[in-house]
Amino acid sequence: MLGHLGLNVPDLRRAKEYYDQVMPALGFVPFLSHNDEFAYCPADGRRGTYLFFYPSETTEEYDPKRAGLQHLAFMVKTRTAVHEMHELAVSLGAEVIHEPREFPEYGPLYHATFWLDPFGFMLEAVCHYDRP
Repeated sequence: MLGHLGLNVPDLRRAKEYYDQVMPALGFVPFLSHNDEFAYCPADGRRGTYLFFYPSETTEEYDPKRAGLQHLAFMVKTRTAVHEMHELAVSLGAEVIHEPREFPEYGPLYHATFWLDPFGFMLEAVCHYDRP
């Protein structure tokens, strides 16, 4: 299990505004918030991976095709949650890569949606259950 992941973003304030809306829908709550970092942890005392955000120290643009972070997938409990996350992403003006659907190439019952955050990070909400 991963303890935490850290992401560098070009605009920490903008990232916090965006992720403060997205992370609760994915089952996370704020963990810490300072001028030079902020983080989320799993809600309700659940064990899991924490996600930290830091200001980028370079002006070079993020590119998911370069070596490094390709995308983050968040597991949700229901297919309805996948669709709700898709609706939230659309309401925030996100570029949708894949609307909610089955992805049999990733295994049985893989139901997901993919979108880009304001900085080009690809995010995914996935449900591994056959339940609404």
